Amino acid sequence: MKYSPLLLPNFYITMTQHFISQKNIPTAERLIMALDFPSIEEAKVLVEELGDSVVFYKVGMEIFMSGDYFAFIEWLKARDKKIFVDLKFFDIPATVGRAIKALSSKGVDMATIHGNDSIMEAAAKDKGDLKVLAVTALTSLDRGDLDDLGFQCDVQNLVLSRAKRALAIGCDGIVSSGLEVPLLRENLDHKLLVITPGVRPVDNRVEDDQKRVVTVEQAFQNGADYIVIGRPIRDAENRKAMADKIQSQIASQF
Repeated sequence: MKYSPLLLPNFYITMTQHFISQKNIPTAERLIMALDFPSIEEAKVLVEELGDSVVFYKVGMEIFMSGDYFAFIEWLKARDKKIFVDLKFFDIPATVGRAIKALSSKGVDMATIHGNDSIMEAAAKDKGDLKVLAVTALTSLDRGDLDDLGFQCDVQNLVLSRAKRALAIGCDGIVSSGLEVPLLRENLDHKLLVITPGVRPVDNRVEDDQKRVVTVEQAFQNGADYIVIGRPIRDAENRKAMADKIQSQIASQF
């Protein structure tokens, strides 16, 4: 059986101001726009269209496979954009460590890794000024999916366990659904950066592959430091207006 986010315990959707991010992050940078496009040209069009409305961009595997990934990163840097490399590095520890060390020289701000303690240790050791984020549980997975993958623990326990290990090992933060962030803040305070994907501007029931979602306001009330948004802006009739609307929703929380 696959569970709807609406069936999760009320603890995870009823929060207080106690969890609002305490980190000194410029409000405009708390929105990370996901550039999930099959071509760099399409991504550039959106970046130019959004202008100053978005400062931070996530550049993931889809753009990576389109070619000229690092030339595109340089293009973003030339426009004073911050960059989140979401490639979820997963390999033997030595390989991940060398990949993170090489990436740290590219001037990007954040990068994701996946895997066990040894992989996280290797990444944390060679990260330099790059902020390394450990992936906890993808927001496209629900309880039924985790059962299929052989994880017998609750989603919340899995996320908390990975977050504790990431903190102890020296990672800078984690990627987590907004539904689990209050649990992280209660147990780990604000020690880790928390980046929350699967965010929607309004509480709707649009079907897509994100199953554990929250609204913009819920994400920050639950304790997220940053949110990642893609389709709600990318597919909007007026994309800049949508980005500005989301920035206003974020500003209202701080």
